[in-house]
Amino acid sequence: MTDLLTIGVLVSGNGSNLQAIIDRIEDGTLPARIACVISNKADANALERAKRHGIPTHFLDHRAHAGRESYDAALAELLRSHGVRLVVLAGFMRIVTPILLGAFPHAVLNIHPALLPAFPGLHAQQQALQYGVKVSGCTVHFVDEGTDTGPIIIQAVVPVLDNDTEETLSARIQKEEHRIYPDAIHLFAKDRLTVEGRKVIVAPAP
Repeated sequence: MTDLLTIGVLVSGNGSNLQAIIDRIEDGTLPARIACVISNKADANALERAKRHGIPTHFLDHRAHAGRESYDAALAELLRSHGVRLVVLAGFMRIVTPILLGAFPHAVLNIHPALLPAFPGLHAQQQALQYGVKVSGCTVHFVDEGTDTGPIIIQAVVPVLDNDTEETLSARIQKEEHRIYPDAIHLFAKDRLTVEGRKVIVAPAP
């Protein structure tokens, strides 16, 4: 078990991407172990998902901290106490600071429901529909100090249909999220990712 990548997952909501990662771990196709799931919201359904699979959970209330840096310092300490090597943001609705990024350099991942650098920030699917794009998708990237600006690891493309709503487009994108997020974690686990400036080089499978 010692060769498994130890990950910590940060959540704020439903946790469907967390579930996709759990499923891939449990079916044996993702060589990782979720050491803890941490939420800034006590009622996040993602915490219940984790508990059903015997994963340690923590509610860390951001309102109990003086600011983002103080909160991220507490986050980093909690993650380290679980031996975490990779931090995975799965619907974590907070901007992380250099405090957390410095504690886990090139080891914080996020997934965004658009083809970055297009449509960063909130309501990406709505932005895509309003702009009239013909394709959208999702992006797994390393997190840096910007908003959805970190080096890109994997992207997946979905068509945008003429009759799409934000809900139907989101559902189509989410299916791809559940596929590529575990794939990106797998690449990290196998030490196949190298960051060179803005580019992520993916080494061939051995």
